Amino acid sequence: MQEFFRQWETKKEAVFSSSCPEDTFRLGRELGARALPGQVYTLSGDLGAGKTLFAQGFAAGLGVEELVNSPTFTILQVYESGRLPLYHFDVYRIADPQEMEEAGWEDYSCGRGVCLVEWAELIREILPRERIQILLERDPGEGFDYRRITLRQIS
Repeated sequence: MQEFFRQWETKKEAVFSSSCPEDTFRLGRELGARALPGQVYTLSGDLGAGKTLFAQGFAAGLGVEELVNSPTFTILQVYESGRLPLYHFDVYRIADPQEMEEAGWEDYSCGRGVCLVEWAELIREILPRERIQILLERDPGEGFDYRRITLRQIS
C-alpha cells in the first residue's frame, strides 16, 4: 500500500490490485483518512464491482460511525459523525443531471465536507473540474474477488 500512495503522490495516478473485499475496504479507508474538505471523489464501475464496499471503507477512514449503504433510492446520504461530513451520492437512477441541482449538489460539492459519488459518469457534465476519479474493474482471469482500482487526479 505504501508504494501505491507513493506513486499516487508523485504521478497523481495509481493502480491498486485488490485480491479480496478486505483490500478494497482498506484502500477506501486509507483514502478516507487522507480526505480533505471540499474534495470530490467519483466512483465508477459495473454493478457489483465494489463501489459501496469502497464507500464503506472511505467512511470508516473519516471516522463515520453510522452504517453506510448505497443511497440508490434516496440519491444522497449525509454522514456527520466523522472528522468531516461525508456526502455520499448514488446517481444510478438520475435521468437528468438537473435532478442533482434539486438535491443540492452545488451546496454539497462546494461544502465543508467530502463528496463521494457513485456512478459519476452519469453526471459528468456537472462534476467539478478538479476531482479524484476512482475506477473499479473486475478481471475474471485474476479471480472472482479481484478488482483493479485506478485512482486519477482530474484537474
